[in-house]
Amino acid sequence: MNHYGRLFQLSIFGESHGNSVGILLDGVPAGIEIKPEDFDYDLNRRKPGGIGTTSRIESDEIHIESGVFNGYTTGGAILLRFMNLNTKSKDYDNLLNHPRPSHADFVSNVKYNGYQDYRGGGSFSGRLTLGIVAAGVIAKKIIKDVSFETKITNLGGCMNPQEYSNILKEAVKEKDSIGGVVELRAKNVEIGLGEPYFDSLESSISHLLFSIGAVKGVSFGIGFEGVNLKGSSFNDLIIDETGKTKTNHNGGINGGISNGNDIVVNVMVKPTPSIFKVQETYCFKSKKVEPLLIEGRHDAAIIFRAQVVLEACLAIALADAYLIHNAYKK
Repeated sequence: MNHYGRLFQLSIFGESHGNSVGILLDGVPAGIEIKPEDFDYDLNRRKPGGIGTTSRIESDEIHIESGVFNGYTTGGAILLRFMNLNTKSKDYDNLLNHPRPSHADFVSNVKYNGYQDYRGGGSFSGRLTLGIVAAGVIAKKIIKDVSFETKITNLGGCMNPQEYSNILKEAVKEKDSIGGVVELRAKNVEIGLGEPYFDSLESSISHLLFSIGAVKGVSFGIGFEGVNLKGSSFNDLIIDETGKTKTNHNGGINGGISNGNDIVVNVMVKPTPSIFKVQETYCFKSKKVEPLLIEGRHDAAIIFRAQVVLEACLAIALADAYLIHNAYKK
């Protein structure tokens, strides 16, 4: 439901227009240095401010409410909270009768019998990813030797970063949105993380990535392009005693277990479903298809701000796998 992890555990809470959002972490080892400013870099990567980003500006000040004493983790549960201070709930009053296409408005109303908080998407809102980013900061401290590289490799079908700005400006001009692909790369991951079958490293990473509403596809290494190769070309030949391979088509994972090469994950982020263009979609009040103009504040390409969220998901999955692997070491 709202819980993830075996040893590095997280429980997410809050709604977009509620009092606050945040995350509760358990299983964090004692003695890790934590300061509020440690979160600034990644939280700022998630903030809006560029072309086509939402006009909802929040301070995103982190409140560390438990589990840290004298600047170090205590081994107890860590509660991280962010207050919601800039909400415009009236923009969402019509969505119970006229749900937004490709959003959770309709399914959540059916599932929760109308009791859900629908303002700003409620608990389905991307606002809740703040807690995931914060958890990712602590996860990176647990796996401190691992470094991350994250970049957009495809924006709206274009793979030339020099054109990204123009593509985004065109989408904004058309009152539309675009998606793309984010490449996540984790370097210096030790060999042995993950398990065969149900807790394979791919499964654990994908589980977290697919919890982000904008994610509609995940692949590892060369991914679907691998169908164009024969086994002799696809296979990653081992070239030294450390397990380093000549190629990395498998994305650093064999048999569900990290092999010491870079973990490479490609994530498809869909176009932002809330757009400022009128759409013809069903209205449950009039019982017919009617024009819908979505109010509120939205991103034309959520993929830019989503990069750090996806990176945090990868870090969290690796941290949990790291703690499990080392717990079983003799």
